[in-house]
Amino acid sequence: MGKASLVLLNGNVLTLNPSMPRAEAVAVRDDKILAVGENGKIRRYVGAGTRVIDLEGKTVVPGLTDCHAHMLALGRSSADLDLRNVTSIEELKKLLKAFADKKRFGEWILGGRWDQEKFAEKRYPTRWDLDSAVADKPVLLLRVCGHIAVANSKALELAGVTKALASSRAGEIDKDAETGEPTGVLRENAIDLVRQAIPKPGLKEMKEVCYLACRKAVENGLTRVHWIVSSPKEIRAVFELYRENRLPLRVYFGVPVEYLDCLADSGLTTGFGNEMVKIGFIKILADGSLGGRTAALEEPYADEPKTRGILLYGQRKLNNLVFRAHEAGFQVAVHAIGDRALNTVLKAFENALRKAPRNGHRHRVEHASLVNNRLVKRLKRLDVILSVQPHFAVSDFWITDRLGRKRARWAYAFKTFLRNGLVVAGGSDCPVEPINPLLGIWAAVARKKFPEESLTVEEALRLYTVNAAYASFEEEVSGTIEEGKWADLTVLDKDLTRIPLDEIRTVNVEMTIVAGRTVYEAS
Repeated sequence: MGKASLVLLNGNVLTLNPSMPRAEAVAVRDDKILAVGENGKIRRYVGAGTRVIDLEGKTVVPGLTDCHAHMLALGRSSADLDLRNVTSIEELKKLLKAFADKKRFGEWILGGRWDQEKFAEKRYPTRWDLDSAVADKPVLLLRVCGHIAVANSKALELAGVTKALASSRAGEIDKDAETGEPTGVLRENAIDLVRQAIPKPGLKEMKEVCYLACRKAVENGLTRVHWIVSSPKEIRAVFELYRENRLPLRVYFGVPVEYLDCLADSGLTTGFGNEMVKIGFIKILADGSLGGRTAALEEPYADEPKTRGILLYGQRKLNNLVFRAHEAGFQVAVHAIGDRALNTVLKAFENALRKAPRNGHRHRVEHASLVNNRLVKRLKRLDVILSVQPHFAVSDFWITDRLGRKRARWAYAFKTFLRNGLVVAGGSDCPVEPINPLLGIWAAVARKKFPEESLTVEEALRLYTVNAAYASFEEEVSGTIEEGKWADLTVLDKDLTRIPLDEIRTVNVEMTIVAGRTVYEAS
């Protein structure tokens, strides 16, 4: 009998394996699970070189996965101005000035996560608000959703955003009704006009930012992330961390559609890489966010009837993008928050599968925040995976005002998805929401609004384990705790299934194990 490199004893192991739902101990040899079972059985695998950990009753679950994470932005967030809890524009201005005073002359001031719904003024901040706090340094502050931003006059000047510059279908530049001057508020792709003026980090800096994000992830119990990148340099940075043995978790890349041709011409497709780092899906944005009223709705917003949001592509263009990625062998993941956007995405999937049928494509819809019964049935017919962010159901406290009660009932319809046999995977959309997957699980099971869409604890846990593995074609090697699978394990201080639902958000991560290696251990 081969001996183990690591043995966990005296635990409460939630395997999510139907043939053995619970166990006491786990044996690991190198990067794979060697055996699972009772303490007595597993002790036989202890040898002279085995590291033995007495869990003292702590709970072990399959390694947790975040299926939608903007990791570079997460890594940068600790150095940016955080406005998440700001309750007025006046408070925002004070914090901005204090933050900017510590920066060098001309240095860009970045940050955000503000939400106008929390402001006493109940409006977006403008360039003139920002100018009154900081005029000598360029400022760009993103709304919490990331789909709307505000820039000061210096930033607009450097980016060439003037009165003469027009909005496009894919982005809007808000302008003063009387003067026609840009207000500084930018929606969707218009934000890129300013982003392009920001100096790009070098590879060394990007690697350190990526590493910082990885450390945050494993501290929160994550063993794998579906990492949505912003540029090829980000992919290179992660691969270099892997080659330097500094990458503490597994990475499945989501690559923006702008780089589709580059990948396809290089012969790369979904699954290229190794067990630690892989090319995953091609990411396409179909619309914006509910919070910024840029998500594309079939009917106008209840609290702003003049708009139905923004479709970032016409149907023909979206069909072409999806088909090109599908034909090249990629998994396709399309951001669709509004029901009108989701309708266009499903048409694009239908078109691609009609022209080039492919079983097991596992195409995804990211978010699927607002649906209806017809859309759910089409999702099932197309066998589309839903990548959802349960914490939106908590943070979007204004959802009923935004949509009206009748439509809000169909927002974040997690239980309806599962009841209709859809595969639902969980993520955070960090740094929009906290990267902590336990908060996502809590949000999915303890809903106060529309509790009929709440999940059981096991269903919610499967979003971040079993279903997440399926969403990246890795269900044969991951997602459950059983012999032969990757030794990716998350150790918690409490059993999620045996505590009051609201206590789930207080559960702590004790240890994170990736490929049999302890990458995080609580002090």
